[in-house]
Amino acid sequence: MQKSSSKKGVLLINLGSPKSTSTKDVRAYLDEFLMDKRVIDLPFLLRALVVKGFILPNRPAKSGAAYQKIWTKEGSPLVVISKKFTEKVKAKATIPVELAMRYSTPSIEEGVLKLKEQGINDILVVPLYPHFAMSSTETVNEKVKEIKASFHPEAKLTFFPSFYKDEAYIKSLSSKIEKELKEQDIDHLLFSYHSIPERHIKKSDITKSHCKIDKSCCNTPSKAHEFCYRHQCFETTKEVVKLLKLTEDKYTVAFQSKLGKDKWLTPSTNKLIGTLPAKGIKKLAVVVPSFVADCLETLEEIAIEGKKDFLENGGINYLAIPCLNEEEQWINTVSTWISNWQKN
Repeated sequence: MQKSSSKKGVLLINLGSPKSTSTKDVRAYLDEFLMDKRVIDLPFLLRALVVKGFILPNRPAKSGAAYQKIWTKEGSPLVVISKKFTEKVKAKATIPVELAMRYSTPSIEEGVLKLKEQGINDILVVPLYPHFAMSSTETVNEKVKEIKASFHPEAKLTFFPSFYKDEAYIKSLSSKIEKELKEQDIDHLLFSYHSIPERHIKKSDITKSHCKIDKSCCNTPSKAHEFCYRHQCFETTKEVVKLLKLTEDKYTVAFQSKLGKDKWLTPSTNKLIGTLPAKGIKKLAVVVPSFVADCLETLEEIAIEGKKDFLENGGINYLAIPCLNEEEQWINTVSTWISNWQKN
């Protein structure tokens, strides 16, 4: 039973986006994002040299041009969709629900303070990332702890775990894919997950010995899997494939959005897509389960550039499957998570 002194609320958190497509705003966003020690995990001075000396002089203009391809009248798709999604979850919840972004606005500080203003002192933090990674879930959780200590020290925090294998999430994702494929002439499904540096996988290995990033470690039971991004991506794929009844020759797993020259998870989506038509895959659908809301990586990298690459290399049909976004089943899933937590 909930104690009378405890008042519960929820903070949903997604990645974030530049305030506009201007080079100035994109630079500010990339500066905050890439200077995060859990994103580029180098010592501060070396990280600053890489980000401010090599990335920020040129990348903001290039990224701004990419954002311009997907920007809407309302603003960044990721932020717009996340706000609409949150409002729909709010409508089903009986406790306050607020939205925050790890980078840019609305900030985590704003989200925590909004809950504090409503008298909330027991907060469920839901990072909107299905799979754990130090550059996504971990940095969100650590930032919330930092903000809480400074602005709302009396609050209790509960962190919702990675939901990569949650039955309701898997059903929502599978239903979305099935609905999109229903009237499409497609012969292969590509699961494209956001890539991360291999060293992040090893840094997150709580056993300090299990993760070899080979053909067997992700299928060998281990405590390390609780924080292994690669394993969790494969598990999501397995569960969805099972529900969709896909045979092994009808799907592929790849990883996208590599940054820099370090060794990242492979195979690379952008290198793979253009080779598929020559292998007999002429009608391709791509889903990006790393994200629950469409963003630059899904709308520009996959839906625009991926399609162009596939068709120019002999592909016939190409479908970029939208993220869960504002799907009713997904809204109900998150609302149920909140309701179940509220009862505890």
